[in-house]
Amino acid sequence: MEKMKLKLLYSDIKPELEVIEKELERAVNSESLLLNDASLHLLQAGGKRIRPIFVLLAGKFGDYNIDILKKIAVPLELIHMASLVHDDVIDDSEIRRGRPTVKSQWNNSVAMYTGDFLLGRSLEYITRVESPVIHRILSKTIIEVCRGEIIQIEDKFKLDQNLRDYLRRIKRKTALLISSSCELGAVAAGADAKTTAHLRRFGYFMGMSFQIIDDILDFTSSDEVLGKPSGSDFMQGNITLPVLYARKDPKIYALLKSGNERELTDSERLEIVATVRDSDAMKQSRALSDRYLQKALDELDELPKSSATKMMRRIALTMGNRKL
Repeated sequence: MEKMKLKLLYSDIKPELEVIEKELERAVNSESLLLNDASLHLLQAGGKRIRPIFVLLAGKFGDYNIDILKKIAVPLELIHMASLVHDDVIDDSEIRRGRPTVKSQWNNSVAMYTGDFLLGRSLEYITRVESPVIHRILSKTIIEVCRGEIIQIEDKFKLDQNLRDYLRRIKRKTALLISSSCELGAVAAGADAKTTAHLRRFGYFMGMSFQIIDDILDFTSSDEVLGKPSGSDFMQGNITLPVLYARKDPKIYALLKSGNERELTDSERLEIVATVRDSDAMKQSRALSDRYLQKALDELDELPKSSATKMMRRIALTMGNRKL
């Protein structure tokens, strides 16, 4: 249902998105049949393409040129794909988006080198844009994404971490790449500094809201809808916002601590999911997501009124109000 809504939202830039999709297919092509199969497996699993979308929309605030913007949109999506395939190895995930992960379909080694290949290809693509500013922004983004991944590993199973730990983690893991997508699209199109700053901040606030909603859905959606077991983040040791809020109840804390110290059976997993889902943590988590979403919308209010601004607003509202 949500994917259908997004497709309708994207209809105004469907031709440009098709250009991006074809360019992504070319980008993952290599002389290795194994790399081709693994990369295409990941690409064909789909995705919302939020990052390329925001590159294109941000580009409409300057001199819009799809031939230039695609050289930025493609590497950003490749970086995102690389982080996903690496995540699946670290988290030992078997399923993503309802399909076997690369590490499940092949093995850890193939998955790691597929991720490395995608990252290398992204760097090759960005060199086609002759802009030191763009290169600096992208390289800094990659560094921060990697820092976010390391922080997540360091924070695994730490039930007593604080809210600041969680927020700095999702900032680096998710929000910065979306923020950079908006910023890079604007810079590539030659948008003025003020507009670029508003777009960058919009992407950051949108990314924070987006990730919090994802963490909520991990508890409120079914296995079938998620395409992976509900509560899988907790089972993998990733302490998300709903858990941080739910743990304030001593009884729930005891249950979470017990489940955090050993491998859970399926029934135990579902018990923890139901307990967190039925607690006040869902309402609190969504309230924080809504605050970030409102900040994102406030940034859009500072931009010139245009079809791109309207589309960004609709996408933000759709992503920030996901129920499935």
